[in-house]
Amino acid sequence: MRRRCRLLAALTGCLLAAVATAGEPCRIAFDMGSSGIRAGESGRSEIMRSNIDYLAPLAAGRGLAETLPSTIAALRDLPNKGGFGPDCARLGGGFSAWRMAAQQDRQQLAVDLEAIRKTSGVAVLVIPQRQEGAYGYQGAHKLLGERLTTSHILDIGGGSLQIAGERHSFGALFGQKLWHHELCKALRNATQLPCELQPMSPVEVDSARDLLRSRLRDIARDLPQGATMTAISRPVTRGVAPAVASLFNRPGSLSEISPTLLRATLETYAGLSLDEIVERLGGERSHAAYLVSDLLLVEGLMQATGGHDLQIAEIDLTNLPGLLADDRGYRWAEKHDCYLRRLRSIGVGAYSSDPATCPAGQKPSPH
Repeated sequence: MRRRCRLLAALTGCLLAAVATAGEPCRIAFDMGSSGIRAGESGRSEIMRSNIDYLAPLAAGRGLAETLPSTIAALRDLPNKGGFGPDCARLGGGFSAWRMAAQQDRQQLAVDLEAIRKTSGVAVLVIPQRQEGAYGYQGAHKLLGERLTTSHILDIGGGSLQIAGERHSFGALFGQKLWHHELCKALRNATQLPCELQPMSPVEVDSARDLLRSRLRDIARDLPQGATMTAISRPVTRGVAPAVASLFNRPGSLSEISPTLLRATLETYAGLSLDEIVERLGGERSHAAYLVSDLLLVEGLMQATGGHDLQIAEIDLTNLPGLLADDRGYRWAEKHDCYLRRLRSIGVGAYSSDPATCPAGQKPSPH
């Protein structure tokens, strides 16, 4: 009798778990950044990845056409490789590179997104910068918990950067590679990435600082006075922080960087050749080439937010938790033709409009 009771209790627990799971929406999301696609499913921790360089063709003015075959293949293949549910609702969130594409030619981008949906079954939306900031803070708070002691996180990607808080965020199409590219053009008249900026003279460093101040002038408008930051991404955790630690003989990983230490590190490494930087820090030349531009960028961001110490905490942050919880996004996926019409008309702001105001009758996107 006891055995039967235990079996019945176990069966009842399984049935209750199944009912609870059935009550949650089955969703698949695709985080589409400047260097590739990450895919995840609701209720699962696995992340599937595909590397695609979106920035190079955009920077060369060629749009996204040459990336469409690999994009469509990834949107089809990643869920299969991850064993994701075949009948889950699917949503793609296009971030920095896709916002760049919208700036360059939103009419063509709408054509590209329609082709992606028809051939892969995935409706892709271009996510505004502020919404990406909300995703970022939500994800960082979930991963860091009590370790997040600052009001904002600093996430520097290849194409964009975010200073994301619970209520206020700043974002710009000005990540590691785009900032480096701008310096290459301004100081070396070079278009190939990465270029060799070093050695830089004190005059060149000051010119770079002036250029950066002009690009970051909206921070004071968008963020509350006294915002503090925790840097979570590799340009800082694997580049800037180790350079500061090495210069000041501080073993291990740094948990914070002061403006004074950062400035001294920048002025030291800016005067070295790329070979000297590689000799001191090791690593690949292609990665070391970004160090000085990264130091300049972080210094400018710290100054623009009040000159507070920068906290350091590397995490593998994606936009997937935010996308999977984005009810508006999945409503737009069901009315993607209407979304594309608004994208053609008003650009990236189409996401922020209300899907309920679209004409009735559009069929959900197939998947």
